[in-house]
Amino acid sequence: MARNILLIEPNYKNKYPPIGLMKIATYHRKLGDNVRFFKGDLRDLVVDELYEECLLKLLAIDSTYPWMHKAVLVKQAIKTGKAEIIQKLGCYSTYNKLVEECLIEFATSFRKKKYLEHPKWDRIYVTTLFTFYWKITVETIHFVKKLVKDPDQIFLGGVLASLLHDELHQETGIKPMQGLLDKPGILDDNDLIIDNLPLDYSILEEIEYEYPTQSAYFTFMTKGCTRKCAFCSVPILEPTYKPKIDTIDKFHEIKEIYGEQRNLLLMDNNVLASPKFPEIIQEIKDMGFVKGATYVEPNQLEIAVRNLQAGLNDRAYLKKAYRLLHESLSRHKGDKKQFFYDVLEKYQLIKEETSSKEGILAAYEEIGKSYDKHRNKVPKLRYVDFNQGTDARYVTDELMRLMSEIPIRPLRIAFDYIGLKKQYTSAVELAGKYGIKELSNYILYNFKDKPEDLYNRLKINIDLCKRLNIAIFSFPMKYIPLFGEEAKHREYTGEHWNKKFIRAVQSILNVTKGIVAPASNTEKSSFFEEMFGSSIDDFFEILYMPETYIIYRHLFQNNLGYTAIWRDEFYNFLNATEQAEARKIIEKSEFSNLDNLTSNGNIKHFLRHYTIQRGQINQEDKEYIELKRKYDKFIKTEQYIDLTLTYDFE
Repeated sequence: MARNILLIEPNYKNKYPPIGLMKIATYHRKLGDNVRFFKGDLRDLVVDELYEECLLKLLAIDSTYPWMHKAVLVKQAIKTGKAEIIQKLGCYSTYNKLVEECLIEFATSFRKKKYLEHPKWDRIYVTTLFTFYWKITVETIHFVKKLVKDPDQIFLGGVLASLLHDELHQETGIKPMQGLLDKPGILDDNDLIIDNLPLDYSILEEIEYEYPTQSAYFTFMTKGCTRKCAFCSVPILEPTYKPKIDTIDKFHEIKEIYGEQRNLLLMDNNVLASPKFPEIIQEIKDMGFVKGATYVEPNQLEIAVRNLQAGLNDRAYLKKAYRLLHESLSRHKGDKKQFFYDVLEKYQLIKEETSSKEGILAAYEEIGKSYDKHRNKVPKLRYVDFNQGTDARYVTDELMRLMSEIPIRPLRIAFDYIGLKKQYTSAVELAGKYGIKELSNYILYNFKDKPEDLYNRLKINIDLCKRLNIAIFSFPMKYIPLFGEEAKHREYTGEHWNKKFIRAVQSILNVTKGIVAPASNTEKSSFFEEMFGSSIDDFFEILYMPETYIIYRHLFQNNLGYTAIWRDEFYNFLNATEQAEARKIIEKSEFSNLDNLTSNGNIKHFLRHYTIQRGQINQEDKEYIELKRKYDKFIKTEQYIDLTLTYDFE
């Protein structure tokens, strides 16, 4: 008997789709189970399920009225219980009293949580990500615990579940799974190895959330890492290094079912450590990712229709086909647009709530050719991205030559601490030698480093860009502990850092969207110098500067002149003793009550600069807009957009 399976990703922002859940979706479809994926407000999930039951009852009361046309209104009635909405719906039927009683019943079920008396789901999986998402993850688990028939059939997995295993068990009463599903029989008594299964891309079409990575193959060529870095969770999540994962067959299966994807995102944690790296490069080429390779988006509507016909995931492909048809409608002109619209209207596809599988299939017979004619067929370059970064310590001339044979963009090289300067610099020089001009760089800070170490690593990148005529886009990533209470939030401060310094760096990154970009050839000074200073002394001055003065640098420096006043008072108005006391106060970054911070009048007067809140600044100010514009253009550059959602390192 088919089971009802619910896959949940907590409603946090993230860059990549949940690969584990995509494999589990494939697993349960192979077993013939009913699978649903949800990410969003969990109350909406409940309303959706209640609506489906309510619709059946409304049709039983009055089958002459197409109640699915009023899906939005019915859901509002269930969620809010508002009398005016219920009465309005009742007016659509001669059996208005019965209709109203039905809606009141389901609204009451939602409000009083009566739906918990008859849970629908046979099994629920909750994926977890960063440990600092502790609060929203725990809230999600507590919510879905009530939706499953048997609490033993809730499975928790992923990063947080593996790292905070005991804490999550104690908090939720559910024992999380640790590590990979890389052996048969872990979930059920069968021979399927879930970690070896291809991803189910269809579940991503079920939700409103759009992952920034867009069209891409997500896969691994290796698993684990040969290093045991204290700041990294990989040795716990993937304890055994696997130098080569069979990928090509899964690649072809995904291509056949879900269509060609544009880019290749490899999630390997240390691919260069593999002695089979030449084989990996050859396999990437065999997938079609050779230098200069282009991609023409396949006919997505044809894929959606094919999968609707196959019954692969009706919920997903009905939603996708509706979206594609309306996007195509906007591209049509004149009489052709009218014809296209008339067909959609004929099969009740003007509104999503009236759309049906039968309507989509029938409409496709009439307008499929028109859709194909008007879709985008412009070739686009394809890229390969070793997204978790490469290890400079393994880079050799030969390995870099091999990487240069695929369309790698950007090449990501980790620069986790200043002690890697020699190896890192050598790796970047080899990239330049083999014509790899666009690089990206993870810069870990707030671990055992000092603030000047962060500055120096960023400066090294700027100097390499100028010397080698390349572009390195750096992404500082704040360290957060892997275990304990400090892992559950983002407030951790390293031994050489303080709260103000952390906030200052984040204030800079707030403007640059996390990117530290090199200067263009036409600029007199780089973004780096503008935002971080032209020297270590400048950098420390910025670290002590009020946050609002950092974020709205031009406004306070050029328009208002407050920065110059702050600087003059800091260095000239305060004597050495007062300056030392002021620094200690600033480092704590708490300025809500100046009277409690110091009895010194001069210091109190100086600290007024720190009481100007960011919320008091008009973000329509043209100076702020101009500064922000410089950095936004990088965010809109395709290969970097996936890195703009979080700057914290896990």
